[in-house]
Amino acid sequence: MSFGKSLSWFDRDALNFLVLSTVTYMDHVRAKGFWDKHDPAFGKKLGTEPSSLKEQTIIFALEEGRMKKAFLWMICFVAVFGMAVPGQAFEFGVRGHYWFPELSGNLRVDESGIPGDTLDLESDLGLDDESYPVIEGFVGLGNHHLSLSYYKVDYSGTETLTETITFAGETFAIDEQVSSSLEYSVFDFMYQYDLLDLENILAGFSLGAVGRVKLFDGKVEIKSSALTERESFTAPIPMLGLNLHLGILADLLEARVLATGMGYGGGTIFDGQAEISLTPFPFLDIHGGYRIFFIDVDADDVEFDYDTSGPYAAVTLSF
Repeated sequence: MSFGKSLSWFDRDALNFLVLSTVTYMDHVRAKGFWDKHDPAFGKKLGTEPSSLKEQTIIFALEEGRMKKAFLWMICFVAVFGMAVPGQAFEFGVRGHYWFPELSGNLRVDESGIPGDTLDLESDLGLDDESYPVIEGFVGLGNHHLSLSYYKVDYSGTETLTETITFAGETFAIDEQVSSSLEYSVFDFMYQYDLLDLENILAGFSLGAVGRVKLFDGKVEIKSSALTERESFTAPIPMLGLNLHLGILADLLEARVLATGMGYGGGTIFDGQAEISLTPFPFLDIHGGYRIFFIDVDADDVEFDYDTSGPYAAVTLSF
């Protein structure tokens, strides 16, 4: 995970430029017709008083309630936020990943005091590797950065049992063919505070302290011709770590390493990634890296101990 490039140019001159550019985008002729009808005195002023034109055209866009309104509100939000803290950088953006992890590990599901068997995700349940997208939005102000990402995992497979197993209080017999699935969604909220920021020295270097919460919500299921058993789980997991950024070639080539984890109550979780990013155009980053994620926790009678690690590719748009 990396944050987009900061913009520190939100001063009053930049604000005027943004607003005037937005006014140019509006349809002057329709604006004049609107105000000729509703306020003839002001209609005569159009084109002669730029500041009034700016204010009234904005009102006109809001009255019309079209796509221009959403565009204008976005510009105004960013501009006002930047003007409110003129000495600090403001950033926002969106990032899309596609992750290609390999799955390994095991799980166990207990039920009503009946312990389940520890099942290998691949050899016992036949779950196959899957790749999936990750979407992330982020915003930052000065040394403070927030991000929220989301992805959904859906593993499935079919296997003929080579031994009797117990899952969620039920027994599945040897030689039975079972269909298994592991599905869950992950909401990942992260906050970063920059401890050290040397972006103006050489190619740039920064180090941030990270706090994050991962919320897992899903279900695991095993189904045979005679039985269907499933167990749902929800697990919010807090994590702490560091985020390192190193400029390699000015603002064109950069390296980032993010590592977070937590160990508690006999359980552990770790999420780390390292990447190289290229910035061929302003506001556009292309990333390539490797992500390691492993988890060993017990939530709602479901014990997970597995690893999903592999390469990923990403694109970031930041403003």
